[in-house]
Amino acid sequence: MTRDSQSSARKIPDTSAKPASDLTHIVLAFEDNRLIGDLFGQFDQNLALIEQRLGVDAIARGNQVTLKGSHAGCAQARSALEALYQRLLQGHEIHPGDVDGALRMAAADEAQLPLPTMEPKSRLAFAQISTRRKTLVARTPTQDAYIRSMDRADLVFGTGPAGTGKTYLAVAYAAALIERGDVSRLILSRPAVEAGERLGFLPGDMKEKVDPYLRPLYDALYDMMPPEKVDRGLQSGMIEVAPLAFMRGRTLSDAVVILDEAQNTTSMQMKMFLTRLGEGSKMIVTGDPSQIDLPAGQTSGLREALGLLTEVEGVAHVRFTETDVVRHELVARIVTAYDNAGREASEARERRHRERQAAAEAETGRNPKS
Repeated sequence: MTRDSQSSARKIPDTSAKPASDLTHIVLAFEDNRLIGDLFGQFDQNLALIEQRLGVDAIARGNQVTLKGSHAGCAQARSALEALYQRLLQGHEIHPGDVDGALRMAAADEAQLPLPTMEPKSRLAFAQISTRRKTLVARTPTQDAYIRSMDRADLVFGTGPAGTGKTYLAVAYAAALIERGDVSRLILSRPAVEAGERLGFLPGDMKEKVDPYLRPLYDALYDMMPPEKVDRGLQSGMIEVAPLAFMRGRTLSDAVVILDEAQNTTSMQMKMFLTRLGEGSKMIVTGDPSQIDLPAGQTSGLREALGLLTEVEGVAHVRFTETDVVRHELVARIVTAYDNAGREASEARERRHRERQAAAEAETGRNPKS
């Protein structure tokens, strides 16, 4: 089936309820015919996604696409398609996730959010990270701000739910720095409370015991760099993956240092880690403050640091939300469900506290001290 016949077979969004003044159509033409198949997608799947998300009709004819629908929807579709076309011109591939990212960025532009992502002529410019193995392009406004913050600040906190790209982008950025020679070492760390007696029965040395807990960092690293270079780096010490406890007493100079799962650090551990920062180094701290596994009553070092360092020069904090989840759409809905449940539980606890407080005050009124 040709792209044209497949396009005409797609369901046209119902615009009958919209006033004529709110409807428009835009014809876009793309000069390089060799890129059209990748831009529109196999059987126009990228155009179909745009139709689904924005409620517009996108009809392909050769190297042109006609957009019909609301002014806002057509404007966002245009911005997204032009941004994706520029990505293809730069030699990058387009995947469904990139289309989704372009739509999110276009929506943010339409809403006039204060993003540092606009170029003249209203062309969306996505922040990106390039390594020898791949180029990552921001898929949400928050990812865009995160990448740019890593460029500007020496200490960056990235917080939010799973699936938002916090750790993956941090490792990618670190890999890019070491490939460019901007730093000489790459250090990846996680708090590994389980490295004590809980893992004592496992065979092997300390590294072999804690490696399973550091596996996500290894996986991201192998995605960003050639496996042989990662292996050589691990052997030479240029790349170090270690539990947080191994950072004590060190000064980390000329390095990019990542601390993942930072919500599970204690106050003392976080202070110890942050004060390791040496000359020519950058630190990136990631975590989800809603997923703290510390014993009840123990303060999270991440939460404390975010409160203490808000106004400190050279420190940036980027907050991700469920709207930034870039995994399967179901992940975003799962995160939202858990957040709603947590919020309801917190409100219930607050209500019970107020009720107990009111009851105590009433009891005091009935039995005043003599």
